[in-house]
Amino acid sequence: MELTSYEAKDLFQWLTDKEEILVLDVRNEQDFNRFQVESPHPFEMNNVSYYDFMEIEDESVAKVPKGKPVRIVCAKEGSAKYVGEILVKHGFDDVRYLAGGIKTWGNLLVPKTVREGDDYSLYQFIRPGKASCSYGICSGGEMMVLDPSRNVDFYIDFAKSKNCTITKTFESHLQADYISGSRQIAEKTGATFYGGIDFEGTKAGHTLVADGEIHSFSNGGPEVKIMLTPGHTPGSFTIIVDNTYMLSGDTVFIQSIGRPDLGGKAEDWAVLLFNTLQQVAKLDDSLLVLPGHYMDWSEADEDLIFCLTFRQVKDRNKDVFSMTDVNEFVKYIKDNMREQPPEYALIRLANGNMEQYDIEKQEELDLGKNECAATAYAKAQAEKR
Repeated sequence: MELTSYEAKDLFQWLTDKEEILVLDVRNEQDFNRFQVESPHPFEMNNVSYYDFMEIEDESVAKVPKGKPVRIVCAKEGSAKYVGEILVKHGFDDVRYLAGGIKTWGNLLVPKTVREGDDYSLYQFIRPGKASCSYGICSGGEMMVLDPSRNVDFYIDFAKSKNCTITKTFESHLQADYISGSRQIAEKTGATFYGGIDFEGTKAGHTLVADGEIHSFSNGGPEVKIMLTPGHTPGSFTIIVDNTYMLSGDTVFIQSIGRPDLGGKAEDWAVLLFNTLQQVAKLDDSLLVLPGHYMDWSEADEDLIFCLTFRQVKDRNKDVFSMTDVNEFVKYIKDNMREQPPEYALIRLANGNMEQYDIEKQEELDLGKNECAATAYAKAQAEKR
């Protein structure tokens, strides 16, 4: 049998389709525990180090059950090819390795159609490796994007596939958990890059947004309204599309709210967030919330779209939305605080264009799930790793 490769999008499709495969991750245990492939559905995954295959080949091969197609994952590709050749030599029938390594899984974007109509269409771009969501709104040959990742060619190519040109790109806040793509999209397409006060004093090249500001398309389309929602960061904002969709950034999640301690001013920012949540709670319960992150795939619907009514979101987060005392809320935040990943400080510098990193360094910084939620659930998840 000939050893062949596969792409990250293939792996996502196999896992989504519940195909009977074995994912064999041959990175070291520390890297595996930090960041690994996750799926909407249960699947079999083994972690056997590449070094073990080098040093104790027979024992390592024995840890890989036969009878299922084997899909190997490693850091950069070479180790997976090496292990794949060993498995083929030992009689495994269907073995393939991930082209480009785990970083391609980390950069994968899966487009989902939230709404498609003659007047406008709305898309959610799920990034499984980061548990994050970015968005695109298309109308009349134009496209606006929100919170794009550094995989900027994906957004540009997607816009072209819809016969659109990207005209505006928004950053709902200065991201700390991943390197954002708005600045690069603006450079490549001529789109205007919009951001909040988080970007003041940086070299990002943004245009400052204001509360209540309306953005529109050249030929009809929906009203895109800015609502300042400080708390996760002082410059965080939410976008309301067509008085129907609430693109909430990192302010409100389906299963949580955005943590306000990433800037090292937990108490001050928690007060901001408390006041914001008091205001946000007055919005229409029928608004459809489209979050910037998710905790796990259980939050997605049957079409694997992350979207719930605001009423449902408030019900899921009733412990937070029921708080009426700011001191109680600040205590809640402090009780759920945990150390932020050290990479976050460097990512903020990159997103403000205060530091420039080479591609390899960007890949290193950008790998791993987000730590943006302010809940005990998120703390428990972190403790598992």
